[in-house]
Amino acid sequence: MSKRDLKKYLTALTKEQLEEQLVELYEKFSPVKVYYDFVFNPKEDKLLQEAKVKISHEYFPVKKPNARWRPKAKMRRSVAQKIIKHFISLGVDSFIIADLMLYNIEIAQTYSSNNFIKQELFYKSIFNSFEQAVIFLISSGIFHEFKARVQAIYQETLQQKWKNRYDFEAILDKTEI
Repeated sequence: MSKRDLKKYLTALTKEQLEEQLVELYEKFSPVKVYYDFVFNPKEDKLLQEAKVKISHEYFPVKKPNARWRPKAKMRRSVAQKIIKHFISLGVDSFIIADLMLYNIEIAQTYSSNNFIKQELFYKSIFNSFEQAVIFLISSGIFHEFKARVQAIYQETLQQKWKNRYDFEAILDKTEI
């Protein structure tokens, strides 16, 4: 069904029928419920804190009470990417999305500063996150508000002597246009 057909169908419905369909969608489909819950009660700060906790647990997992061992860090970039995509689909403020994107990189750098990581994929993955964050910041028109954090991330790649640190530098050079 095309968008035009959908509009034609919706205009033919009475107000009660339309309300009925929306309630049915709300009850039947979880994404619709999540969307309306956010629209009517957008606790963005709470969402941001919960997201940061999830991301930090990827690098610094919490030992469960009475457990004999501490879980190993999974370092999955996909967890943060899923959360960021979800925030974008909900229409969360771009400053909050940008903060989360940069936090994801910063927490990974904090982990790598204390732990040797031999997988090249980790560094490539963090670079991809950095590139996406810079593109998002520029396209949202908020790069200057986050410029200090972006530069701090780059400086950290230099300090930790990441093999792909010059890729980070190339992205920053493009922003100096």
